[in-house]
Amino acid sequence: MDYKNLSKTVSMALRHSPEKLGLTLSAEGWVTVEELIAGLARLDAKWDKVALQDLEQMDVNSGKQRFEIADGRIRALYGHSTQDTQITYEPVQPPALLYHGTSPEVAQLILQEGIKPMSRQYVHLSDTVQLAKIVGSRKHKAPVVLQLDATTASADGIKFYHGNDNTWLADAISAKYIRVND
Repeated sequence: MDYKNLSKTVSMALRHSPEKLGLTLSAEGWVTVEELIAGLARLDAKWDKVALQDLEQMDVNSGKQRFEIADGRIRALYGHSTQDTQITYEPVQPPALLYHGTSPEVAQLILQEGIKPMSRQYVHLSDTVQLAKIVGSRKHKAPVVLQLDATTASADGIKFYHGNDNTWLADAISAKYIRVND
């Protein structure tokens, strides 16, 4: 089983384009595992043998805990661009520092204008420099890692949410809390 490609396909369906698999997500982003498996099989014959165990293994293999599977249902934990899906997160106190990896060009804009969710519902932040570099390397071969003073931002009213073990979510963040990581 090509778990990496399966993860990309499931991410596309549960985060951005459920209609491509003929899916309708609940307001909290859930769909039954049965519906997802049927949608995958309709999309491409290579997915016609996917089972619940494959979806569970897919998430374990990614090491990123992108999905939640419970009670016969599955959803993406974060990263949604569909406006019909809004997962409710409880605000939590973030670690003192969080990080955001991006291209040098975008880093300059962020240092002037702050970080915005853009097409997603939340800003995505990493809890380590290393993870931010990995994320930033998707956008540029020499990514810039920005450091966010999450303690001050939180004290000033910016809400932070736990996306998973390594990913933090937030609403838009003003440039005054951000600097280039040394």
